[in-house]
Amino acid sequence: MRRRIALAMVVLVTLASFGWAALRVTSSGRGMTASAQDFLASLDEQQRQTATMDYDDAARVDWHFIPKDTRKGVCIKDMNEAQRRKARKLLRNCLGKVGFEKVTMIMAMEGVLRELEKANPGRFARDPELYYFTIFGDPSNESRWGLSIEGHHMSLNFVIHDGEVVSSTPTVLCANPTIIPDDLAGIPKGTRVLAVEELLAFELLNSLEGDQRSTAVIDEQAPREVRAAGEAQPPQEDAVGLAAGEMDEQQQTILRALLRSYLSTVNGDVAEARVDAIEEAGFDHVHFAWAGASKPGTGHYYRIQGPTFLVEFVNTQPDAAGNPASHIHLIWRDTAGDFGVPIK
Repeated sequence: MRRRIALAMVVLVTLASFGWAALRVTSSGRGMTASAQDFLASLDEQQRQTATMDYDDAARVDWHFIPKDTRKGVCIKDMNEAQRRKARKLLRNCLGKVGFEKVTMIMAMEGVLRELEKANPGRFARDPELYYFTIFGDPSNESRWGLSIEGHHMSLNFVIHDGEVVSSTPTVLCANPTIIPDDLAGIPKGTRVLAVEELLAFELLNSLEGDQRSTAVIDEQAPREVRAAGEAQPPQEDAVGLAAGEMDEQQQTILRALLRSYLSTVNGDVAEARVDAIEEAGFDHVHFAWAGASKPGTGHYYRIQGPTFLVEFVNTQPDAAGNPASHIHLIWRDTAGDFGVPIK
């Protein structure tokens, strides 16, 4: 427990010292475009047909992070080593350093699930190579094109226009189990991929008092899942919970640090665009809402919503070993419209 608290405090102090800072700003759209071109050039004809679709294909907005029998795109498992290196470079160019580390760990955790479920395997294969790359349209610096990288517990979606990333949602990351219970599949015991997103939220919740807390807690029971999972657009509901403008300075600092843990998933220029949108709309209008238990081990959920974005985090399901509330799903969505498609 001391180690977990220490981790949260280190992250809090580091991020609070810089506010929104430490977002390494580089132009990512052109790098993604070049990597997508290289990746496609490495594929054979049949693989390219599998990996590419028209930009306006309905499959572009068809997404989900649950196990599925079939998915769009070309699978890592069907790539040779050279193609895998190109795919990895494309993935790396889509994300910030922290995000890349999280995503590759989430993929590797399929091996953990395979070990944990060995005695009672389910109908879906647990395989770190069952992740799929799909390119919509023609990747160039003078076009609009889309990218999906998806598999169990992950969905990354981008739109690039004239070499600039213009949409990066929905962004979904998940972890099962929340904490790795033993050395499994090459991952050390105690590894906690989405620690900061959970610990800082508890830190914020437990800093609230009186009317603040009663406003923030919207339900004593946590929902089982994030809303509108698999739907092309986020739910269109007003923000609920406690507004940042009703928090004290320390609480606002924790909230900013919590948001920064999500922002660190994407590249610096994409994160900076998200920050600019949040600040232009007014940070005071960002709301924090909570449902469920106020400590780990029992189902809990939170929502952070501002005029331009929606974050949801849920941890209610048991992990593969049966431990309660040890299975995280989290998502960042654009309230103006995901996939670069404006909500009318």
